[in-house]
Amino acid sequence: MRFKPQELTPYLSARHYFGSEQRRHRERAKLSLVQLADVLNSSKSTLARVETAELMPPPDLPARLDAAFGTDQHFHGLYELAKREAHPDQYRRFMDFEARADIIEVYEPHVLPGLLQSKEYAHALLSCQEELTADQAQERVNARLSRQERLRSESPPLRWAIIDESALHRHVGDAKCMRKQLAWLLEQADTAKSKVQVMPLKAGPHPLMGGALNLLTLADGSTVAYEEGIETACLYEDWETVRKWRRRYEVLRANALSLPRSAELIRKAMEDYQTCDTPPS
Repeated sequence: MRFKPQELTPYLSARHYFGSEQRRHRERAKLSLVQLADVLNSSKSTLARVETAELMPPPDLPARLDAAFGTDQHFHGLYELAKREAHPDQYRRFMDFEARADIIEVYEPHVLPGLLQSKEYAHALLSCQEELTADQAQERVNARLSRQERLRSESPPLRWAIIDESALHRHVGDAKCMRKQLAWLLEQADTAKSKVQVMPLKAGPHPLMGGALNLLTLADGSTVAYEEGIETACLYEDWETVRKWRRRYEVLRANALSLPRSAELIRKAMEDYQTCDTPPS
């Protein structure tokens, strides 16, 4: 059976257009992916994924393509556009990166991170979204919990979460729900594969107050950043932008409470959710 290249959608995004232009110039030069990989000193799989927009072009690829095809700064210009756009399937890509990440670092300013949420907490949180029906809310709860399955595998990723102190005191669900959630959070506060730091309110303002941030480090050492606001989110894969978010996260980590002090604060917050049917600890 003759191999049929995957159909491209060049006008879906700048990243898709970059990939389609790479294929167009490659085929015009009568080069296979293997041959082009030899010319560029790259890998066939990388070039194949770039062509189908599955992978953000590596930073050094545009210049090498322009040199190989004699296209001046054509690919350079496409890359500059691609790395700044909101990719249409960025959430799916984020989920794919999260599922493969060796290290997951997250900051949440208002609620607890999805990977650390209990079923009851997630349900109470998602049920407050008025546009969702009860069935839709439950579907999202199930999807969120499914992301946690890998955490119980034989080779879970290292998770490092920085949470704002306000998330410990924001009532999500009833007192029983919050106490169970904080107890579960405390179990994950300082283990071999999970660390939790609390950013105290008295620390004042910081650059990440406006939204949540995820840093996902893959097995090859590369890192992507996923920044979320209320209505929008952006996935960043280029090294320069990821380095900016990494620097902000490290500053936050340095100013957050230590692991023991964070655990102590979580334990103290649990006392606010003491219920009459819960025996004193």
